Order: sequence, then C-alpha cells, then structure tokens
Amino acid sequence: MGKHAVILAGGQGKRLRPYTVVLPKPLMPIGDYPILEVIIRQLIQHGFSHITLAVNHQAELIKAFFGDGSKWGITINYSLENQPLGTMGPLKLIHDLPDNFLVMNGDILTDLNFGAFHTAHVNSNCLFSISSHQREEMIDYGVLDTNNGKLTGFREKPRNTYEVSMGIYMVSKKALDFIPDNTPYGFDQLMLQLLEINQSVAVNSYTGLWLDIGRPDDYMEAIEIFDQLKDKILHG
Repeated sequence: MGKHAVILAGGQGKRLRPYTVVLPKPLMPIGDYPILEVIIRQLIQHGFSHITLAVNHQAELIKAFFGDGSKWGITINYSLENQPLGTMGPLKLIHDLPDNFLVMNGDILTDLNFGAFHTAHVNSNCLFSISSHQREEMIDYGVLDTNNGKLTGFREKPRNTYEVSMGIYMVSKKALDFIPDNTPYGFDQLMLQLLEINQSVAVNSYTGLWLDIGRPDDYMEAIEIFDQLKDKILHG
C-alpha cells in the first residue's frame, strides 16, 4: 500500500523576503526545480503515492503548478486553511489520512530516506516521531561567566551544539485527538502536551544533509549543494 505525506506549504516566507514577495516559498527555485518539486520527487522515490499539500498563502500559484500530480504519476490534493493554523492545526482539516503518515515542511533540502523513517515509526508504536539533526551555532560575542558581579570565566565566540527538529515528522492518526479543531496549534504545543501526559515520542537522529531554506543564508547554500549533489538528492 502506498504511503501518504502531508506537506505544510501555507507559510508566508517572511524570513526569505524579498525573495518571497512574488513567489511562495515552496516555489523558490533550487537548481532546475522549485524546492517543493524536489521534495515530491524524493517522496515518490521512497514509495509515497499520495501527497496532501496544506496551503494558504498564494495557494492558487501552488495549485496551478502542481495540479493533481499526474505529471509525476502521484496523487496530489489540497487542504486550504482559511486562517493560519500553525504546524499541527492543518492536520485536523484532512479527513483521508491513514493510520500513519508523514508530515513535513515544504522548504527542506535533505537526503533523508523518507521510506525508512516511515517504517521506523510504524515499528516504534509511538504516536509521534521526529527526525532530528545536530545544529551548531556560533555566538558572535565574547561570553562572560559571572558570579556576584565578578568574572569567573570567559569564552570567545563559543560554539554550541543542539539537537533540533528537522521539520519532518511521522504521525499516528491517534495523535490527532490531541489537536484542537479550527485553532492555531503548533508542533511545540503538541510536544509539550504529549510530554505532560507521558506519551512516548521517538526521536530519530540523522547525520546526513539537511537545510531549512527558510533563511537567506541557508537558501543560497542549498542552491550550491543541490547543484553538486543533484543526482544523490533526487535518486538516492
């Protein structure tokens, strides 16, 4: 049976302005393709046969480009938000979801094996799985450690490493019971709620390629990387 993915493509792309004044962020070009087409081609390679695009901002442009998916031999349909509903809220508008499905942002460049991630989630028996990545952040200042107004330590431009969400999730349909109807509701709110009631959430750490192109620096880097690794990204 084919796999189902929901791609969140309704954001306004404010962090990428002025690029996104004309085009919605999912249609921003990476090499020969919009980033959203790159994602769709990858999902097809990993056995996904049905994609729902959750759209809002400039929805008609996205619909005009992707249509019903027949160009790529896949079923594409649309879920239209009449108001911004965050990352998890749009899922309550979609009524044909299977027991387990992929949810991801529509502005991610990665070589993650989406099919393997799907399988790992199903085998985990968790309500929710997060694909994570190690992200390094450099502080552009000299950091002072102090105690009662006295210097106790000093670090010049330290680097900190965090394990962050890649914006790619596997969701069990039962998790939808925790998401309110017609209300803005984010990934952060759902995670805090699941932690509060001691529901297991799987975290699958991934060390390969991952860029969130919502930021101009990452977008420019993504263009360079895609040019170098196009065949690997699109064909595994």
